[in-house]
Amino acid sequence: MHYRVRGLSPDLFNEYFDLNDDQLRERHVKRIIADEPESFPCRVSLEDASVGDEVLLLPFTHHDGATPYRSSGPIYVRRSAGTAYDAIDRIPAMQRRRLTSLRAYDASGFLVVSDVVPGVELDALVKRFLAMPETAWLHAHNARPGCFAFRIERA
Repeated sequence: MHYRVRGLSPDLFNEYFDLNDDQLRERHVKRIIADEPESFPCRVSLEDASVGDEVLLLPFTHHDGATPYRSSGPIYVRRSAGTAYDAIDRIPAMQRRRLTSLRAYDASGFLVVSDVVPGVELDALVKRFLAMPETAWLHAHNARPGCFAFRIERA
């Protein structure tokens, strides 16, 4: 079972980087300069920000379905992330270092199954969940803070 991992489109966030801090606050967004390695996972490039990178912390609706599972949460986006991650059968390196909650949803947006694994075991769990015929897509979350990491679909 082949799968595709894609980061979010940078076009969703480009306008925010032109706003001043007061304008960002009005939109519930915070500008941060990364001060620790491997601490600010960008949802566009699916890479951790480097120390000194400008990132935005903002709310993002990652499950917009008309179900009880509709969800949003905080994400980081790097200013320098110009291209969205897009890979077949490859878990991003940043996720292999993190405990990951994987959630499978059906075509109606209802949860089918979920589990938590170390990131190095995520590939096998993705394949197992996608082998289930009722699974339409998967969401990966960083398990400790609970924030959305990326969506996975069949390739």
